[in-house]
Amino acid sequence: MVVTMFLLGLLYVVFVGVLIALGVQALAVLVLAGGLLLVQYFLSDRIALFAMHGREVSPQEAPELHGLIDRLCALADMPKPRVAIADSDVPNAFATGRNQKRAVVCVTTGILRRLEPQELEGVIAHELSHVAHRDVAVMTIASFLGIVAGLMTRFALYSGLAGRRNGGQGGVPVGAIILLVSVLVYAVSFLLTRALSRYRELAADRAGALLTQRPSALASALTKVTGDMARIPTRDLREAEPFNAFYFAPALAKGQSLATLFATHPPLERRLQQLADISAQLGRG
Repeated sequence: MVVTMFLLGLLYVVFVGVLIALGVQALAVLVLAGGLLLVQYFLSDRIALFAMHGREVSPQEAPELHGLIDRLCALADMPKPRVAIADSDVPNAFATGRNQKRAVVCVTTGILRRLEPQELEGVIAHELSHVAHRDVAVMTIASFLGIVAGLMTRFALYSGLAGRRNGGQGGVPVGAIILLVSVLVYAVSFLLTRALSRYRELAADRAGALLTQRPSALASALTKVTGDMARIPTRDLREAEPFNAFYFAPALAKGQSLATLFATHPPLERRLQQLADISAQLGRG
């Protein structure tokens, strides 16, 4: 994760350097991108809940779920996040919020119906690990470069820069260079952000398994959730797919995923192997 973040930062520095070398006044674009970043950073919890039709529930409305989260937060010595439920048959869960004080953990009605208490505990521990690791903040900052590159691409396309030639002397079109560089930067940052997302999922699996001391329960939940995805109507999966980066498991039926390079989550086999290794380590301990 550190190496990936370093490469993203290096890419950002190179991108800005190229813009300056080309004489582009990118201040407006950077300010706009920074504004979008701040909105995403400070309102991520509200945006995610609104988009997923999730609603916060009180301990009286969901006593078992609150009790489970209370126990895990006590074990992890962390503040209790807000608790929400989304009325969706897609069996999944997600955590969002820029820090522990603003965090919210949301589970779907589909996952509540399908999982046993110990399996659900493993899933919630995974999501609480995302909160403890500040993964929402990390991924928001990591996506900043991609936002800037995307805006620069649109700026070059819609402002007519792609047809403007350097100094009006028939040289190389400055806009075309900006467009090409922006597209390349966006593509590379996209791949690096996806890689970072996969690493954070593995880290959350590991932390969640160690917190509950039951990696087999998390493995069982992963297997069950991933298998049940294939039985969810395709239309429901497509509606949920844009939120894969938030989810405990990607909302894609088997055979629908693109290459692992573009995935937000590691392959199921890798996640299960890591949990099996942790189980063996705990057994030796």
